[in-house]
This record gives sequence, C-alpha cells and structure tokens, in this order.
Amino acid sequence: MTKGGMESVEVFTTEGKGRGLKAQKEFLPGDVIFAEPAYAAVVFDSLTHVICHTCFKRQERLHRCGQCKFAYYCDRTCQRAAWLNHKNECSAIKRHGKAPTENIRLAARILWKIEREGSGLSEGCLLSIDELQNHVDSFGEEEKKELRADVESFLEFWPPHCQQFGMQFISHIFGVISCNGFTLSDQRGLQAVGVGIFPNLCQANHDCWPNCTVVFNNGNHEAVRSMFHTQMRIELRALNKISPGDELTVSYVDFLNLSEERRKQLKKQYYFDCTCEHCKKQLKDDLMLAVKAGENKPSADTVKQVIQLSKDTLEKINKARMEGHYHEVVKLCRDCLTKQEPVLGDTNIYLLRILSIASEVLSYLQMFEEAADYAKRMVDGYLKIYHPNNAQLGMAVMRAGVTHWHAGLIEAGHGLICKAYAILLITHGPSHPITKDLEVMRVQTEMELRMFQQNEFMYYKMREAALKNQKIQVMPEPSNENAPSLFHKKE
Repeated sequence: MTKGGMESVEVFTTEGKGRGLKAQKEFLPGDVIFAEPAYAAVVFDSLTHVICHTCFKRQERLHRCGQCKFAYYCDRTCQRAAWLNHKNECSAIKRHGKAPTENIRLAARILWKIEREGSGLSEGCLLSIDELQNHVDSFGEEEKKELRADVESFLEFWPPHCQQFGMQFISHIFGVISCNGFTLSDQRGLQAVGVGIFPNLCQANHDCWPNCTVVFNNGNHEAVRSMFHTQMRIELRALNKISPGDELTVSYVDFLNLSEERRKQLKKQYYFDCTCEHCKKQLKDDLMLAVKAGENKPSADTVKQVIQLSKDTLEKINKARMEGHYHEVVKLCRDCLTKQEPVLGDTNIYLLRILSIASEVLSYLQMFEEAADYAKRMVDGYLKIYHPNNAQLGMAVMRAGVTHWHAGLIEAGHGLICKAYAILLITHGPSHPITKDLEVMRVQTEMELRMFQQNEFMYYKMREAALKNQKIQVMPEPSNENAPSLFHKKE
C-alpha cells in the first residue's frame, strides 16, 4: 500500500509484531526514506510563550495571537500557515477562558481535523487515525484514571456547536496520543518542545539496533517555492544500506542501557516484549557491565558495592543539578570516579554516565582541560557500544570535540568534530541547523590546525591574544534532561 510521496515504503503485517513498514527500494546511509508533516501537533504547556506554534523553533521575540493571547509565532508567515489549525482552537480558548493542557489541545486539533476532512485516509497517510493503535485495553488503573480525567477536561473545552464524538472514539484518540505521540524538538534538536502525531511514522516497529533514525526538521523560512516552506516535518533516514523488502525499524529508547532495562522500559511505555536480536542475545551487555581485567580483578562483592555507590551518586547528582549546584556535581563526580576507576571497565555504563556528566558540567564551568580528558574517555567507551551512525553518539562526539577545542587541544578537537560531522551528515542531513553549525566549526578548526602545524608557538600566542580580546564562548548550561526521546510518553 503506497500513497502520496510514500511510494518507497509499504505497510505489512507480521505475526507477533502487528503492522510494520517495509522498504520498496534500496536506500543508502543518510537517504531520506520519507518526510511526513504532522497530522496534528502542539507546543508543551511550559513553553507556549517561547516556541513558535507553527514551526516549533525557539525564538527571542515572538508575535502573539491578538485574539486568544495564547498562541505565539515567529512572524506573519508562520501565523498565516497556522490559521487553519488554530482557528477553532482560538475561539474555543476565548470561550473557555483559558487554554487547556497539551494533551487536550492535541486531541482537539486531531478532532477538528477529522471534522474538516473526515476520519478516512488523509493525503500522504498510509493509515487513517481510526486504524492507529491505542492500547487502551492494556492501560493500568492509574493510566485509566488519567484517561478519564482527560476525557472530562476535553468535553469541558470542546465547543457545543462543533461535531460531537462518542466517548469511545475520544478515548481512542487519547490512547493514540499516549502510545504514538512523537517528541518535537527545537531547531537544534537539543530540547523537547512539543508533541505531534505522525501516522506513517507510527507504523515503524522498534529495534534496539535499528536501520533507520528519525529527525525532526523545523522547516525553512527561505524556501518560499518549496512545498516545505515553514512546514515542520519528520524525516525517516537510513542508517545502513537497506535492501528492497527489508523491514524499516527505529529505536524507541536509548541503547545505552542493559537489555533487561530496555525491555522493562518498552513493556511499561509501549506494551510489548522486545524480541530484537540485541535483547534476545543480550549483545553488548558484557561491555556495559565490564569490570577491570588483569591480575587484580575485583571481586563480585566489590563490583556490586561500586555499582550501588554509582546509582546513589547519580541520584545525588540529579538533585544538585536541579538546584544549579554545579561545583557540588563536580565533587560528586570526582569522588565517584576515584572509586569506579580501579573496579569498572572502560565501557561500563555507570562509569560512562559519570564521565558524561563530569565533562558537560566542567565545560560549563570553563575547566576545559579536565573536561576534555573525561570527554575523550566517554567517547572511547561510546564508540564501542553505540551503532556507528547513532545520533546520540554523534552529539556526544560533537560535545567532546568542542570541549577539546576550547581546551586548546586543536588536533584532537578537530578530529572529533570531523567524526561528529560524518555521523550527523547521515542522521540529520546536511541542511539541519546542528550539521551546519558543525560544518562552521570544522572549517574553523581546520584553519587553526594548519596554523598550529606551521608554528605551534605562534598558534598559542594568537590564541592567547584572541581569548584576551574575546571572552571564550560559554558552553550552554547543563540540562538535567536527557536528549529528547523518540516518542513522547507521559511518565
């Protein structure tokens, strides 16, 4: 089954896994298999005034809707593009007196679209909203309670003059949002800013070692003649060579967890048992639990104690980060590393988590040399665990490259930035803002590296002078959030 721009994929049904997507032709790493605009999408409640409600870009100054005083836009172009979807919402917010939560707003946008177009197949969609999975039958008591509360709030918000829908269908829509809501990120892909429904993407099954990745693209204001002018969409991109007939898979969770942990998370959030090869054979678990080898191999008891200490430290670190006590975070990391280093192997995930936090926070505090050392060890571990074209690996390598560059370690910095660029060209594509940023850094570090190779002494003199005149660029404040996950699921 193919439809409008989706000729390269087909929906198929497989026993045990239900529906899935299959390639109709060959794809190479970095190829866009399909791009899909959102069926409906909303900005998170906490960010409604700092994120454009059309393209989901973070902007300094936004224009507010003069009618409802709730929606914000980059400019007139984005405001005009939003009107079809915002028109009913605008009058409903005015009538209701305030905007409801993001879940209610998203359900309302979906139902207004159904009112306009019917619930059959939309243009370019392989499946209708009616056919999407809702998993309501698998909900636990707490989830059912939340669902009932959402339906009640929705009915209070939904205008009486609009088409009325049955309770079962409204519950179906909330179920679809709960299981299939996709996380939308800002233009650099670093912060989750909203949630959307993409019916074609919903058909891609999970694999912990997938052959595809999903990137959110916020659209392009300059592309006036393009069908994607300001239109945000997701892009499904190939990570490896894919042959016709191969199933297209994406990962719903971060790979940097033991197979048992990933399976628990998938069961809890998405209601299925992962049967991928990496989970069945527990591939890479030995690396993620590695202990120091050699004559002084630690006892099982010592390993257990250090892992428990690591878990306790991570909890304390989270608390200190939430409160902005970054020097306390550094102290906790250093103390923990002192205990971990004689016991845990270089790829142990508990060691890697502490190295990652230490390098990020030290960079922010401009203690770049120590940060670079930790970042290098983190990247060396990640490279042995992650898929070589994993987006999170690319972002970590980029961060490590920038840290080395700031530390004046130009050779290592340039090498890491080039490595990150090669990964993100595949996962994000050449036109994504983060890839463009990396390209600028790559050119700059290449120029500095040539200068360094010609005359090391002069390079450091010029660097010193430049730093005196221009305050070194401060790294962004460390975030307590993980990188945006693929699907948006209320915890």
